[in-house]
Amino acid sequence: MSLNTQILVAAILGLIFGYVLNLFPNGAFFSASLYGIGIASSIFIGLLKMLLIPLIFSSIVVGVSNLQAGGQFVRVWKITVMCCITTTTLALALGLACAHLFEVGKGVDIAMFQDAMTQHQSPDTLTPSSFITNFIQNTLINPFKAFSDGNVLAVVLFALFVGVALVKGGERFKAVRSLSQQFFDIMMMMIGWVMKLAPLGIFALLAKLVATEDISVLSRLAEFAVVVTGTTIFHGAVVLPLLLWVFGKMNPITFFKGTKTALITAFATSSSSATMPLSLKCAQENLGVRPQTAGFVIPIGTQLNMDGTALYEAAAALFIANLMGLDLSLGQQLIVCLTAMIASLGAPGIPSAGMVTMIMVLQSVGLPAEAIAILLPIDRLLDTVRTVVNVQGDMMISVVVDHHTKQAAEKT
Repeated sequence: MSLNTQILVAAILGLIFGYVLNLFPNGAFFSASLYGIGIASSIFIGLLKMLLIPLIFSSIVVGVSNLQAGGQFVRVWKITVMCCITTTTLALALGLACAHLFEVGKGVDIAMFQDAMTQHQSPDTLTPSSFITNFIQNTLINPFKAFSDGNVLAVVLFALFVGVALVKGGERFKAVRSLSQQFFDIMMMMIGWVMKLAPLGIFALLAKLVATEDISVLSRLAEFAVVVTGTTIFHGAVVLPLLLWVFGKMNPITFFKGTKTALITAFATSSSSATMPLSLKCAQENLGVRPQTAGFVIPIGTQLNMDGTALYEAAAALFIANLMGLDLSLGQQLIVCLTAMIASLGAPGIPSAGMVTMIMVLQSVGLPAEAIAILLPIDRLLDTVRTVVNVQGDMMISVVVDHHTKQAAEKT
């Protein structure tokens, strides 16, 4: 049985086992099983996180130095940013359009959420200006502190500088370039080892998710959950594959077959960063993306390209506005889109970053921060789907960028 098949079977068995556990939540078997799958999932996620920072650093250094040496760095950077902006904008437009079409939140009694809003303690909020200031202060920092804190964006920025410096230094840094390539190869070998544990890890993660989440809360927020999930799936199953087929010249079926491992892991972990080592491996080995392109685009995309998150935050803002009986003007909806795009970039070093960025979107149009309590019961479940689309978008962009830079290289 191939590894991909093992992972798919493990995911199905994990969902079934988690559902069975959910039926008997008060027994010794439940506690023992939860303890066991908790250990297994922690080991798998821990190994991925252990490799994450050194992998990001080495992949970007190698990718940038090779792209710079081939004269393609500027072109790759431009296409990557253009793709990120395009897909995120389409996701925002789709999220708002579907929220309008299905009128999510209208006719629902806000009184049923008053207790949750009253009791909820919001984290420290940020205005857009202070958010940007905080973003800069937590990015331009001591690289060793960034490594130890797991500050991904700061590591990405430092790696970009190192990669450019290696090329500008020429033959003086030839040994360092060779060492960086060898270190990157070592990291990819270690990821191959971790992949052998992927079926067990994904089984444990999905079983734990289904066993511990209260599915009944969806009944009160069912309409919003269904609309957002359906819209996110539409973006991932229709919009992104169409862009891939038109601009990347790749059959979407080939893409999904090659990325199945990373997508299932993204669903199980709800973490683009934790899934990044597998995204990199799938893009290079299954999709044929050149290592220097994948090593640059995917780590950058993990931070800058968050289609699922942007779509969710825009739709959530309109949902809460409808609950409150407020009609957002076109200008206010544009502000929501812009703020959601900025917020989806993430904010290293900010406590409860996901909550803070969602609050920033709400406050940009005068909605109360306490209203985030309405979304908390279903946030974890919705996070699984939007993370899959985030990860899918990163790998899709790597294919598109590699296709266009290959064409440019062949012409020259």
